[in-house]
Amino acid sequence: MKKLIILTLLFTSFATNAQDKYTKGMEKAFQLWSAQKNLDASNLFERIAMAEQDNWLPYYYVALVNTTVSFGEKDVEKLTQQLEKAKEFIDIAKSISPENAEILVMEAMINTAWIAFDGATYGMTLSGKNAQLYQKALALAPDNPRVVFSKAEWDMGSARFFGQDTTPYCKDVDRALQLFANFSNDTPFYPSWGKDRAERVSKQCAE
Repeated sequence: MKKLIILTLLFTSFATNAQDKYTKGMEKAFQLWSAQKNLDASNLFERIAMAEQDNWLPYYYVALVNTTVSFGEKDVEKLTQQLEKAKEFIDIAKSISPENAEILVMEAMINTAWIAFDGATYGMTLSGKNAQLYQKALALAPDNPRVVFSKAEWDMGSARFFGQDTTPYCKDVDRALQLFANFSNDTPFYPSWGKDRAERVSKQCAE
């Protein structure tokens, strides 16, 4: 019995230390990202992912950092490097957590970055895939605010492209804001972005 207790304590201590290392690493990566040291943040999330190979979140954040910096990027070589890395890591995240609406939204964002860069080349091939990704994400998590808002924003962009009225989607943006106000997840470092952008889009709807 004594041996069992000691082993239990040792395992608990090891697990706690490993968790602390993960927590400190993630916190440091977010600090780097907040300071706009995007490459350093991406590299640190990547090192954490290599150590936490059954945890989808570090992989997700490598993809998110590389995708967000790609919007507005004009250098095709740099853009390709960033978005291919984002796709590589979100594919791994998807293999760890297959039915995950957050990951589907992230995958759609990568496609959107390509379309934003060159709509004529990528719009035809990736627009349909995005519509499917958002439909699946909504089916998996109908009350996830990032899913509701990201789908609404995608639908508004599509309507705008075809010269159609975008106002029918404003109600979805407002619903997303209501969901943001009440959404929570106990998983440390679970995605929490999107509310600020939803507020800006909602304001545009009201103008």
